[in-house]
Amino acid sequence: MTNSIYGIGLSGLAAAQAGLLTAGHNIANVNTPGYSRQEILQATRLALFTGSGFFGQGVNVATVRRVYSEFLVAQQRQVQADASQLDAYHTQLTQVDNLFGDSASGLRPALSDFFAGVNGVGALPSDIPSRQQMLSSAHALVARFHQMNDELDRMRTAANSDVRSSVDSINSYASQIAAMNRRIAEANAANPNQPANDLLDQRDTLIQQLNQVIGARAVTQGDGSVNVFLGNGQALVVGVDAFKLTATPDAHDPRNLQVALDTGNSTLLRFQSSDIVGGSLAGVLANRDNVLARTQNEIGRVAVVLGQAFNAQHRLGQDLNGVRGGDFFAVPTPAVQNALANTGTATIGAAITSSSALTASDYRLDYDGANYTLTRLSDNVAQAFASLPQTVDGVTISLASGAAAAGDSFLIQPTRYAARDIDVALDDPALIAAATPIRTSATIVNAGTGTITAGAIDASYWASPLASPLTLTYSATTGMLSGFPPTQPVSVTVGTTTTVYPAGSPVPYTSGATIAFGGISFAMSGTPADGDTFKVAPNSSGTGDNRNAMLLAALNDANLVSGTTTLAGAYGETTSFVGTATQSAGVESAAQSQLLANTEQSVQSVSGVNLDEEAANLQKYQQAYQAAGKVMAIASTLFQAILDIGKG
Repeated sequence: MTNSIYGIGLSGLAAAQAGLLTAGHNIANVNTPGYSRQEILQATRLALFTGSGFFGQGVNVATVRRVYSEFLVAQQRQVQADASQLDAYHTQLTQVDNLFGDSASGLRPALSDFFAGVNGVGALPSDIPSRQQMLSSAHALVARFHQMNDELDRMRTAANSDVRSSVDSINSYASQIAAMNRRIAEANAANPNQPANDLLDQRDTLIQQLNQVIGARAVTQGDGSVNVFLGNGQALVVGVDAFKLTATPDAHDPRNLQVALDTGNSTLLRFQSSDIVGGSLAGVLANRDNVLARTQNEIGRVAVVLGQAFNAQHRLGQDLNGVRGGDFFAVPTPAVQNALANTGTATIGAAITSSSALTASDYRLDYDGANYTLTRLSDNVAQAFASLPQTVDGVTISLASGAAAAGDSFLIQPTRYAARDIDVALDDPALIAAATPIRTSATIVNAGTGTITAGAIDASYWASPLASPLTLTYSATTGMLSGFPPTQPVSVTVGTTTTVYPAGSPVPYTSGATIAFGGISFAMSGTPADGDTFKVAPNSSGTGDNRNAMLLAALNDANLVSGTTTLAGAYGETTSFVGTATQSAGVESAAQSQLLANTEQSVQSVSGVNLDEEAANLQKYQQAYQAAGKVMAIASTLFQAILDIGKG
């Protein structure tokens, strides 16, 4: 009987000691990230049957259990991935918002100053200082375009750097998880019924840290290892093997880094940005490939529209030397990138033929061996063509040279680098074309009340400019005007009705009508007398003429962008888009962060170490240890009594 008492006491001592060790281990790891509280599971030893019944044999420690909820931990990982994505997205967006939200360094003040300079030339067309001020404000505007593009490029470079460092972190975590799988599998093989609690916690922590960078799902296997899959279903860790991601130049746009899987046989499985779901990497890519790309394209579109519209009007003017105006701005052409996998020799050309029809989108041109397919990447609207050239959204796409092979692809970016490359084409203030190259006038001796407007020209005028003055004569008998060029038809517009008359023929006079021929247009009104004459002549002395300068200044208020928005309005829409996106991302990030905090609290409520509880456990197991020791002391006394009886 004393042996049984010794065994019971000894088992109690061992159980209490295990409890003390476990409670102490919990207390020591109270601040260890990812640590799950542990507890011992005790089981009664098999009782001994005697004629007097079953007598207990003490206690065994069955195992040390990790207090853990697979459901809550899986939920925490998903919430962590979403929170990290939104936090990174908001952080990146805030940088863009700061750039566009700064009223002092934004584009709007520079646009305003430039058109103020144009108005200055309109007020004093022959004044050289005013012209120089206009050139200076143009250079300042171009510098602002460059500055904003440089800032966006810097953000793009930083995003690419984040992609590279994120890939390195993912590979490191994947390698560590695979190594931990091996250790856990070995521990399970050696002790099938005893979980390697601390190793499991360490692996869970690695998976949680991985989800901060990229969304990942862990699936537990029969041997205790986990397979880790990315959001697109691609395996990252399978048992003790870790696959390696790499940051490689984008197949269509080498300026961007693309995430790819290194298959180990000299090939790469490239992921689209949309394939990366969850984690900070997804937030970085979402900003770089969506918001950053759109804003850079939008700023570029403003630069292109400004440059082309201003150039078109400037070419209709005349400078201080009496020479036709040239381009005021140097406007860049669209960028075209060949896909890295192209096998053909084709060089694709792209030119902006209608800036008012431009969108802020990039385009992908694919060739299947028979047809071309052009996809507008902003909304994935596609059009198919059997041949080139074709004009879409104001961009004419052509086959400049060579031949495309089936499977070839090209990235066309009409406005991406326009803000970077736009420049001022003039340096001489005298070359600013403030005047209009024609003049009109009513002869002083006219007896009637007929008047003629100053007149304007369009681009067709320069095909056959006036070499000498024209005299238009009114006949009261016929009600006709005569004297028009013998080689050019004349159109007369009254209200919304336009009538075209043959070259060299007189045309009926109607007060308020607009008359046009050879790229020249003017309006006449009033009641001319018989024989009254009106002159249309080259502007040979136009130094004080400001008509074209005023038309240039009017571009500030014209709906040049998509035919619906002014230049400043288009910039304002971009600023509003960035601001709204930033605010929305901030709200979502804050909400997700709170959800993450709640989820972590739920995990901690199950698995976290409570120091008060552990202190109580220490006291409980200490008392149990003392009590078990007392049992052994009693057993020793009883055994000694038996020995003493034998001596007697």
